Amino acid sequence: MELLKKGSTGPRVNELQRILHELDFDIPVTSVFDTATYNAVRTFQAAHLDKHGKPLEVDGKVGAITMWALQNPRSIVTNAEINYKVMPGLDLGGHPTGRRALHFAIEELKAGAGEIGGNNRGKWVKKYLQPTGLPEGSSWCAAFVSWCFLQAAEGDKSKMPFKYTAGARNIYNQFRDKGWHFLSPDENFTPQPGDIVAWWRVSMPSGSGHVGIVHHFEDGFMYTIEGNKAANVTGFSYVKTRLDKILGFGRVR
Repeated sequence: MELLKKGSTGPRVNELQRILHELDFDIPVTSVFDTATYNAVRTFQAAHLDKHGKPLEVDGKVGAITMWALQNPRSIVTNAEINYKVMPGLDLGGHPTGRRALHFAIEELKAGAGEIGGNNRGKWVKKYLQPTGLPEGSSWCAAFVSWCFLQAAEGDKSKMPFKYTAGARNIYNQFRDKGWHFLSPDENFTPQPGDIVAWWRVSMPSGSGHVGIVHHFEDGFMYTIEGNKAANVTGFSYVKTRLDKILGFGRVR
C-alpha cells in the first residue's frame, strides 16, 4: 500500500483518520496528514504489536504493517506462523521460472539441507558448489540459489536465466545487467515468490554479499528461503521498510 506520512493527503488519509477516531483518538478528519494525525499514529505504534507480536516501529508513518495493526488492534496475534514448506498461492504472483526455483528451495528445506561436519562443509554444500568448481568450505548462499534455478531449468545450464555462480553480487549484477532488477527500498515494488533478493556484506565496496529467494510478501513482511545465513537452508522474515544492507531484487522476465 501507499506509505502515508506527514503531508500526505487524500482518501487514504481520510480512512486512516476515521480509524484513529474509532480508536478514541480525538483528531479531526480532514484528509490531511497533519501534526495531530502524526502524533496519534506515534502514540498508537508505541502501544501495539504487528501481526507477529513484535512492537511496531514508532516513526509516525503508516504502511502495510501499521495499517494491519490499526485494523486489528489487539495484543494477541493469530495465524502468525509462516509455513515455509508450502508453496505460496498463485495470487501472490511470481514468474514461472522463479516459482519453479522456489519449489526446489522448499524441497531442500524440507529435506533438512545444510552444513554437516563443520562450517560450509558436508554433502549438501558440496552439491551446490560442485558446478562452480569451488571446494567444500566455500560460502554457498549463491551456489544454493544457482542450484535451485538449475533444477528449474531441468539441469541444463544453458537454460538458466543467469550463469551458475557462487557469487551473491554476481547473481544480482547479472539480473541488473539484463534490466531485471529492482532497487530497494521502493514503496511501489512488491517482492513476489521466486524473486532473488541480495544484500551487501562488510561494506558496499567490499564485493561481499548474500542472496536468497523470496518465498512471499504479505502485510509488509518479506519471507525468504536462504542458505548459508544459518547452518541449514531455512526461512527468514523481514520488514520490507527496514531492510538493512540491501542491494535490491531480481525477477526473471
